[in-house]
Amino acid sequence: MMAVSSLLHMQPIPIPPLQSHHSPLSTTLPKRTLILHQNPNPNPSRPAKMVAHVGSVQSAVSEAVKLIQSSPPTWQSALLNNLLIFVLGSPILVSGLSLAGIAAAFLLGTLTWRAFGPSGFLLVATYFIIGTAVTKVKMAQKEAQGVAEKRKGRRGPGSVIGSSAAGCVCAFLSIFGIGGEAFSQLWKLGFVASFCTKLSDTVSSEIGKAYGKTTYLITTLKVVPRGTEGAVSIEGTIAGLLASILLAYVGCFIGEIRAAEAIVCIISSQIANVGESLIGAALQEKEGFQWLDNNAVNIINISMGSIIAILIQQTVFRI
Repeated sequence: MMAVSSLLHMQPIPIPPLQSHHSPLSTTLPKRTLILHQNPNPNPSRPAKMVAHVGSVQSAVSEAVKLIQSSPPTWQSALLNNLLIFVLGSPILVSGLSLAGIAAAFLLGTLTWRAFGPSGFLLVATYFIIGTAVTKVKMAQKEAQGVAEKRKGRRGPGSVIGSSAAGCVCAFLSIFGIGGEAFSQLWKLGFVASFCTKLSDTVSSEIGKAYGKTTYLITTLKVVPRGTEGAVSIEGTIAGLLASILLAYVGCFIGEIRAAEAIVCIISSQIANVGESLIGAALQEKEGFQWLDNNAVNIINISMGSIIAILIQQTVFRI
């Protein structure tokens, strides 16, 4: 009991309070409070803008497709289609035309598409591909004989114009509706006939220079060297006839002309080529006719082919 009584009368021992010891660094640096900020202005319109941008692109593509497919053709659709085809076909164009020739061909292609649509353009493209191919045949041999086309067969704007002048006239007559509906098919016939004539002339000349065993001056039938103006060969004449048949068939197949009109184109092209050879033999490079160069003769040639085809259709066939 005495032990318990002594424990009850013991005095409490005072315990000093804990002291906080601060380092100098903690007293000099200001206190910072970490606060997490949320973007008060999120951009909810960004997805909407992206959707609108995609929509505008799709709309532009849709409008371009409609323009390409527009029927009847417009100047805008003709220009766009021609541009796309020229970009895709640039390797072929560069092999057959000079830069100035490509520019002239671009104008021709645009005009052709505007007047006669994709079928007319396809006809001209077929003419160009075949004509370029035969020009390259035995090029080294032709160069050695001095009868090859200049620039390795790459034709300039003069050749393009000389080859297409009559076709361009028919295209303008069709665009402006000269003669109305009754004459619209005549302008198509003249257009196809002009290119049948020119392809026949080109093929007969190039194949004759490459493979002709004997060439004759058409006015005297005397044997003359290959490449002589007004000279013809059996090989070249047959090749030229086959070329006109092929292009006339293409024109019929794509719907530019009818079967009977294809026959008209073949006949008129051969008559015109005989006339072209006569002009070359009698007048070209003669005194007083220095202006009558190849391009001028080409214009006369294709004009004859186009006009003769229209006259035959109107007077003989009456299709």
